[in-house]
Amino acid sequence: MKDMNAIFAGFGGQGILFMGKAVAYAGLLQGKEVTWMPSYGPEMRGGTANCTVRLSDEPIDSPIIQTPNTLVVMNLPSYEQFIGRLSLGGIVVVDSFLVGKQVERTDVEAHYLPATKLAVEQGLDSLANLILMGKLMALTEFCTLDIMKKTIEAIVPAPKSYLVEKNIEAVLLGMNYQ
Repeated sequence: MKDMNAIFAGFGGQGILFMGKAVAYAGLLQGKEVTWMPSYGPEMRGGTANCTVRLSDEPIDSPIIQTPNTLVVMNLPSYEQFIGRLSLGGIVVVDSFLVGKQVERTDVEAHYLPATKLAVEQGLDSLANLILMGKLMALTEFCTLDIMKKTIEAIVPAPKSYLVEKNIEAVLLGMNYQ
């Protein structure tokens, strides 16, 4: 994928903004032009959260994305809000455990994985976001595993550095999910 114009969306507390930050940081490590714009409701957890990330080899004129070519959704309200905006031929990655709906559009590429369920089953609680991001990495090749490892090591706060390996494990699970 030459340019990524992505929307990541779900509930607050699902790691939506962290996922977007990881994609943006990976772009920076590759020398890409990058924008990252978070949006969230006033609630701490359970409210809506989304962010846009743009990665390009060319200068980016605006962080606003009207028609994303990539969409990752972790809840039904986000799916319903954004699926109609996905560009023709775009890629959507859906947490099928929480969304429970199939994409009806035939002009986009849809991928489903029960990320929240997988996270619990694999002892990766609260890392469903990174499982979905790993799947997105495999589909779009926006970065290599090595770049993502460096990204995670850089953006996980020092007091939580013990989680770096689990984060990478979650990314690998998503990358290898069939």
